[in-house]
Amino acid sequence: MSMQITTTASTNPASAERVASILADPGFGNFFTDHMFTVEWTSAHGWHGARIEPYGPLSLDPATAVLHYAQEIFEGMKAYRHPDGSIWSFRPEENAGRMVRSSRRLALPELPVEDFVQAVDALVDIDQRWVPDSTGGEKSLYLRPFMFASEAFLGVRPSQHVTFMVIASPAGAYFKGGVRPVTLWLTEEYTRAGRGGMGAAKTGGNYASSLVAQQQATANGCDQVVFLDGQEGRHIEELGGMNLYFVYADGHIVTPATGTILEGITRASILELAGKMGHQVEERRISIDEWRQGVLDGAITEIFACGTAAVVTPVGALRWDGGEVPAASDSGDVTMAIRNALVDVQFGRAEDTFGWMHRIV
Repeated sequence: MSMQITTTASTNPASAERVASILADPGFGNFFTDHMFTVEWTSAHGWHGARIEPYGPLSLDPATAVLHYAQEIFEGMKAYRHPDGSIWSFRPEENAGRMVRSSRRLALPELPVEDFVQAVDALVDIDQRWVPDSTGGEKSLYLRPFMFASEAFLGVRPSQHVTFMVIASPAGAYFKGGVRPVTLWLTEEYTRAGRGGMGAAKTGGNYASSLVAQQQATANGCDQVVFLDGQEGRHIEELGGMNLYFVYADGHIVTPATGTILEGITRASILELAGKMGHQVEERRISIDEWRQGVLDGAITEIFACGTAAVVTPVGALRWDGGEVPAASDSGDVTMAIRNALVDVQFGRAEDTFGWMHRIV
């Protein structure tokens, strides 16, 4: 059943001039739209009180459960303005489905897929002037749905009061000067997740655990950190915020198998897209030794990473304490072909033969 959403319009929205100034150079996560969506859940009443209201601070009791036990999940997605002025999101039902899976892992109530999509659509509709024109680059409106334990209670059990919200932030192109390879740091000290853990859930704790390794990467002149499996410390999992793909000399593509890694929406889309483009795509375990040797002997010809923010980015050198493997390729023809095909669908420059795009406005 569709939610009944009440709307309280902001009495102090940003001026047209202010919005235009922000959209000219939005950066990422720096500015937020005029409104936010909220709906609450309790064990007694289920989901209720769906509303859009002016964007503003939250008032939380110091005993609010999320502050102590980290029971929270989130999603990341975008809205795109097409050349005809219409506004679309990319596979929102997949984000909704992943949030359901994350909810189960974190013992949170499940928000129905249709309600998730309705909530996102409603916020984009009221704040549609914040969706940038994409003609000047890959600008979009970044959407952040999230759910957290909002009960004021100090006790280790699932929260009996939960809040789901959606906020939005205009986002500029990830690569301002054009797409460039990212340099990666291999951490052999820290792991992101283990078997039976929360690796496949999109929860803040996974990102918090990656930050110290990311600090090491930055200190060693690298852009991102590569994590290995927590059991053997041999198999590649993912980056701090992106999934990985390896292109082989015969044209087939390998990506690490899921289970302890986050199943990215972009990752899943590339599996379909690359297959349609004629590549055999394989999900399997791939060791760090296969990466090293494959680049050196030419078996691996390209490596790329993918995620909501960067979409697809080529991978350059891999470094670790005491060693380095150079970039697999200078050209990245397969990487860029996949990237361009995906971005063109998202921004309405190519036919959506997969049925991925969802019209909002």
